Amino acid sequence: MADRKPIESWLTDMDGVLIHEGVPIPGADAFLRKLRDSGRPFLVLTNNSIYTPRDLHARLRRLGLEVPVENIWTSALATAKFLDDQRPGGTAYVIGEAGMTTALHDIGYVLTDHEPDYVVLGETRTYSFEAMTKAVRLINGGARFICTNPDETGPSAEGPLPATGAVAALITKATGKQPYFAGKPNPLMMRTGLNAIGAHSETSAMIGDRMDTDVLAGIEAGMRTYLVLTGLTRPEQVEEYPYRPSRIVDSIADLVDRI
Repeated sequence: MADRKPIESWLTDMDGVLIHEGVPIPGADAFLRKLRDSGRPFLVLTNNSIYTPRDLHARLRRLGLEVPVENIWTSALATAKFLDDQRPGGTAYVIGEAGMTTALHDIGYVLTDHEPDYVVLGETRTYSFEAMTKAVRLINGGARFICTNPDETGPSAEGPLPATGAVAALITKATGKQPYFAGKPNPLMMRTGLNAIGAHSETSAMIGDRMDTDVLAGIEAGMRTYLVLTGLTRPEQVEEYPYRPSRIVDSIADLVDRI
């Protein structure tokens, strides 16, 4: 089998790779600095749709990590790009935060609860029974069901929190309708991200801490994959999956010299 081309662009997950519970992971700053200095295309990805890229840029900067706004790609942006391709100028009822509503406004979508084209479910810390009931009724009335990501739980300082995937399961149970997930592990998020920076999968690599989202999405998008052990997936869990990353490393610090 022919050797693969050198890696020219990098995609990396954020939580569990660059930061953990609000604290930078050793080596993250050096990795990002070397990427910026190299001029290579790169993206920091997150399935969390709560924040806009500007919000995340500011949050990372406060932690001492410099990531330009244009190098941040969220599941909200991937969802908006998908909807803009599918039904330009459409309408949506949104359960989510500013990251999702801003992304939809930016593509010219109208947010409404009157016969919307789509119900879009994203991440929020304030899921309400009223909003979920509205979503169920709109989907039953013909709205198409879209979710930013399938993550069933999210991290917090107090422990795991119910996330988009868990709430989507509730709505699916009430409607019988399965959502389309735009975020990882859907390779759509990776491919739209690569397109945004003018990169190609055959010369790109994905770094993540989860086998079931980061590594799977990278493999399905045709990229090389690196699993770091600073997040959710433990070494003994890797063999449970029918696929493997290209390489397993202890942390992002081990990849600084690869750039």
